[in-house]
Amino acid sequence: MAVSIPYVRDMTFDYGASDQLSPLIRRVVAHNPSAFTYLGTGTYIIGRGNVAVIDPGPLLDEHVAAIMAALPGETVTHILITHTHADHSPAAKPLKALTGAKTYGAGPHGGPSPDGPVEEDADRSFVPDVTVAHGDIIQGDGWHVECVFTPGHTSNHMCFALREEKVLFTGDHVMGWSTSIVSPPDGDMAKYMASLRLLLERDDEIYWPTHGPAITDPKPFVRAFIAHREDREATIIEQIKAGHSTISDMVPIIYAAVDKRLYPAAARSVFAHMLHLIDQGRVTCDGEPRLSSTFRAVQESDFFNS
Repeated sequence: MAVSIPYVRDMTFDYGASDQLSPLIRRVVAHNPSAFTYLGTGTYIIGRGNVAVIDPGPLLDEHVAAIMAALPGETVTHILITHTHADHSPAAKPLKALTGAKTYGAGPHGGPSPDGPVEEDADRSFVPDVTVAHGDIIQGDGWHVECVFTPGHTSNHMCFALREEKVLFTGDHVMGWSTSIVSPPDGDMAKYMASLRLLLERDDEIYWPTHGPAITDPKPFVRAFIAHREDREATIIEQIKAGHSTISDMVPIIYAAVDKRLYPAAARSVFAHMLHLIDQGRVTCDGEPRLSSTFRAVQESDFFNS
């Protein structure tokens, strides 16, 4: 039985405008809508006077100009990057040039994909001025941001928690409009699942993803995401047992309701699940696992007795 995720997709905004979301948070949305960015990249501004910018977004001159126009008489002191996809980090370079602010992130992008670009192009040119780790506190003028390391969507994905408002900026780790794509080799399903469970240990009251509206009831939402992933892995094993032993066989069945143009990304997601199932000893294949491999389900008696 499919898991129901309580998606939230309604969002009122104007491209390029600065919207006040809370006493300490503003947002400017880039005009880069797509099947992977939803309505566009939401760049967040934290504080007043001396501010931080989270995910300056794609390399669009008009978006950088809109960020600067939202800050007359104010100073950008920090540029925070959740991860290095082309819709999140490239605008950090021109924004840094205009403001002199340092960039903060978990590190550069991970290793290259042997299968080429999938859902977003990686920004391999970004290297943070300050490398941050889980639990680090970034202190600003009237605000404190805690770094929450959440690898999975990418190996360097970092969420940022605004302590003053119990807000977590979740990047692409948890979004209200869609599930997050996990694409190996940089994406890792086991780490993604662990990063979801990490959020259940926290007391954040609201999530602001980089794409889409706020998630105002976070923990049930995260639990639904975990259940969805577990259900997907059960479905994959069912498909293998039914004789659909390759990813190309099962994607059109599992994703029958999805636009076929998204099948390559869906295949990468199934592959991420397959690697996770292999690590658990529930699935096997001959040789090194690949998108084109033929997979076999391990007998449940063997799995539980191992």
